[in-house]
Amino acid sequence: MNFVVLDVETANADLSSICQVGIASFQDGLLVNTWCSLVNPEDYFDEVYVSIHGINEDQVATSPTWGQILPAISVHLTNRIVVCHTPFDKTAVTRACERAGIGFCDCVWLDSARVTRRAWPQFSRSGYGLSNVASHFGIEYKAHDALEDARCAGEILLLAISDTGLQLEEWLIRVKQGISANGQNGHKQAGNPDGDLYGEVVVFTGALSVTRSQAAEMAATAGCNVNDGITKHTTLLVVGDQDLRKLNGRAKSTKHLKAEQLMAKGQKIRIVGESDFKYMVAGA
Repeated sequence: MNFVVLDVETANADLSSICQVGIASFQDGLLVNTWCSLVNPEDYFDEVYVSIHGINEDQVATSPTWGQILPAISVHLTNRIVVCHTPFDKTAVTRACERAGIGFCDCVWLDSARVTRRAWPQFSRSGYGLSNVASHFGIEYKAHDALEDARCAGEILLLAISDTGLQLEEWLIRVKQGISANGQNGHKQAGNPDGDLYGEVVVFTGALSVTRSQAAEMAATAGCNVNDGITKHTTLLVVGDQDLRKLNGRAKSTKHLKAEQLMAKGQKIRIVGESDFKYMVAGA
């Protein structure tokens, strides 16, 4: 859950013409630091781009160039997992470095747009831009500001981790696979018919103390059918203890919200924390 998010704005269609950089640092799933700066791209400003992000030539006249500001950027990114939404930002910083004749720092890149397309089926083919995804999940932010875009992408990544159960390192692998990975990110299992919890249909969400595969195995052994998403057949939603208590103001996952919506419509779903679920499984 430790990563940094990078976003840039450019002065024109040339991706090396970076005029703003925003960085949002997340630690243990929380936003802990932000950094933002205007950049003098030493290039012209296209009026179309100015109308989008509001940055013009006069505003960056005294700002550092890319070569001058890169050391300050590298402090945040070196040897870290660096997240960007779509390949735009990674390509932009690579091209800016080539233009300046300098190398970029060592880091591991993760595209949060690819994460989004794999985490939620409704975004697999379209609609995975920041504005649309943020609107869907109720994330407030100002589009086309580098720092706001970076923060928003980080929050979307945290939601994907919570909803899917795939941890950050697992997403580094998952994004290299197809949209449908033939169940490689799923944990569906049939329950043991002799188990005391046979007939229960369980779904997991949030940060668990065990891997999602281990949790699924425990549930299936106790008799539960394990599914990856909330449906009309779901009877039990197991939520990570911290997520259940909403510590530090963290929002409920989409699975949690959907379960509550179905409960309000009369579906019999019980929501329990991981600790309670472990007691249930131990008893079974």
